[in-house]
Amino acid sequence: MEHKINLKLMGSAFEIIVVDEDKTFATRNITLAIEEIKRIEYLLTEFSETSITALLNKNAGIMPIQVPKEFFQLVQRAQQISELTQGAFDLTVAPLKKLYNFKQQDFEFPSSKNIKDTLQKVGFKHIQLLPNNNIYLTKRGMRISFAAIGKGYAADCVRKLWQTNKVKSAAINASGDLAVFGTHTKGNSWKIGIPNPENKNEIILSIPLHEGAVATSGDYEQYFMKNDIRYAHTIHPKTGMPVKDIKSVSIFHQSAELCDALATAVFVMGTEIGLHFIEQLPNTHAIIIDAKNNVILSNRIQLQNAIS
Repeated sequence: MEHKINLKLMGSAFEIIVVDEDKTFATRNITLAIEEIKRIEYLLTEFSETSITALLNKNAGIMPIQVPKEFFQLVQRAQQISELTQGAFDLTVAPLKKLYNFKQQDFEFPSSKNIKDTLQKVGFKHIQLLPNNNIYLTKRGMRISFAAIGKGYAADCVRKLWQTNKVKSAAINASGDLAVFGTHTKGNSWKIGIPNPENKNEIILSIPLHEGAVATSGDYEQYFMKNDIRYAHTIHPKTGMPVKDIKSVSIFHQSAELCDALATAVFVMGTEIGLHFIEQLPNTHAIIIDAKNNVILSNRIQLQNAIS
């Protein structure tokens, strides 16, 4: 039997599913999942005065901050992804996002000077990882944000918790950052839907997945049109400009955390470079929908078979 709950956590819509005949067992593990997500949200959020992220941002350019080991290791992995993607993924992009309002109708770009000045505060190499779990943001006005990796991390943590508790089949969907294992009802694989960028309620592709993760980065709600060009809410960390030419990127891998970060990175890289990059990585697959609604698949992806 499928037991599930839908709720808002980490500022996003979460769907938590446990498949088990024992309702009490399933309900208990759903509750544990919610508690784990809330714990991670409290650790990572930038919207609380008391979070570690807020403390780091407040002390940017002033002093290093000692952080919990878990937090330090997440930043360390994020830095490795930044190196791997040559800066296409970057925890420090937050100040650039504050320059834009993607929900206003008459959108105007920030001035080139404003973008240039803000870029001085952006760059993953300005994050120093020091001994004893100390982190130093070296530039005043720097901010880090886990928006492009936090929900994937939470999904991985919940999956690990469930597997420790002997849950045999479950799924967690954090607004498109999804981790699954086991089988769905009636012994079928989980079906992962890729939404239509023009209508997020419409599924254009469905992929069976027995165990693993997928993250989708898309401009479904936050985008704007300027001179007939559609700009996404994703900002290029090196140019400070909104990304265009791609509407959606879905990445498949065993780790939801990695999928989350790579989906943003490929969005920034663009279709050709992004696909080439993904095809160099083991057990990693991509589906890209470009500005003309073309669906482009990485070479090894198989729509009719489970992705491993």
